[in-house]
Amino acid sequence: MNRVNVVGGACLACAVMSTLPAHAETAASKQALAGGFFEEDSLTFSTRNWYAREAAKNSSAFAIRKDWGVERTHDRNTWVQGSILKYSSGYTQGQVGFGLDVAAFNALALESGKGAVAGGRNRTLTEDDGDVVANWSKVGIADIRMRVSNTELKAGRFNVRNPVMSFSDTRALPATYEGFALTSEEFRNLYIQVGSFDRASPRVGAGSEKLRTQYTLADITSDRVSFAGFDYKPWAGGQYSAWYSNLEDIWDRYYLGASQEFGDGPLRHRLAANYYFTEDSGSAKGGPIDNHAYSLAFTSMYQGHSVTLAWQQIDGDEYFDYVRDSNAINLANALVSEYNGPNEKSLRLTYGYDWTTQGVPGLTTTVWYAKGWDIDGTHYRGGAGGLYAFGLGQKDLDHHEVAGMLSYAVQSGPIKGANFTAGYVQHRASQNQGDGSFNELRIVSNFPFKLF
Repeated sequence: MNRVNVVGGACLACAVMSTLPAHAETAASKQALAGGFFEEDSLTFSTRNWYAREAAKNSSAFAIRKDWGVERTHDRNTWVQGSILKYSSGYTQGQVGFGLDVAAFNALALESGKGAVAGGRNRTLTEDDGDVVANWSKVGIADIRMRVSNTELKAGRFNVRNPVMSFSDTRALPATYEGFALTSEEFRNLYIQVGSFDRASPRVGAGSEKLRTQYTLADITSDRVSFAGFDYKPWAGGQYSAWYSNLEDIWDRYYLGASQEFGDGPLRHRLAANYYFTEDSGSAKGGPIDNHAYSLAFTSMYQGHSVTLAWQQIDGDEYFDYVRDSNAINLANALVSEYNGPNEKSLRLTYGYDWTTQGVPGLTTTVWYAKGWDIDGTHYRGGAGGLYAFGLGQKDLDHHEVAGMLSYAVQSGPIKGANFTAGYVQHRASQNQGDGSFNELRIVSNFPFKLF
């Protein structure tokens, strides 16, 4: 298979532009309103306190590295304070504007016991021997920007968010990537993006590293991920998306998505559909891949209440995978577990309530139940030496989770914008299912401050 790179992505973006109707309305130029590099700059400080307590159940366990080997434990604690100091300039005036962003990231381990963090993994940064790195910092964001009208070119270390290349922000600090992205909003209701990254700065780790995948058995790397696509909102409540990505020498990925809200008055509904097709490409470092992933979610909303029923299915003998720390899985049942095992089917029922209707704006509660079944990787074509070979031992597996979450966002006062989230999940799984059985409590708080 021929490798498709970012040049092909640019061609896709141009093709999208050419299909617009002749009467498509252009958007007012943002660059024409630029106020100046220093005149519109800002300095912000945000801090996140991230706490989690896990208890492995049944045969599941965590590992503590010892001089003599590995000790199993059923408990793991994480407590990290993450802070970001970010400077963003405005744009210089003129037909072509320039700007920049720089952010310093810092993480402080409030739980530093080697046994307590149980290896840390993707939660607490540890040394090779398992000792906790008590305090670490890095330049998390460093990019320059150029803008013409409503089209922006950004290069450096930053992140993007789309269905095929995004970033994980589910720990004390977010992941970022190194490369470039060209984003255009020249037409109202149409968002186009083309980009390419060649290195990652992980959410739990200083410096940068090569791009890796999330679910492969071996530690394979790729030199580049390129992406292109668009989101189109032709009318109120509707969005239609098409995206493509290439993880060099591993896979090509195609995505289609559609969502629509409908209904008048207090009763409204939303229907959302997602589809991914992934196939191996180039030298196929990840082995043979032929994977279709679907999800369909229907939500009904009445006053502060919402109920969602969602179906998800993986049609393929390997896991639905993605770039490590990108969290680029825009499927309805990607929850605490992502229900992305080979040939897995899953169903989710969620109830949410917005307490604004009871006079408590900013407070929301959510509970859900999700179940996955028919996990079967025994037909994986990569054989025992393949990168998804662990699926060969997975047949007729199932798992489920029951969870609840409470969130509150401060609406006014000196800490307006601060938010607090507490969640608890019970996950139970068949032996050999990848997530294992565990209970987990998470408590997360975020405090943003604008210094100027």
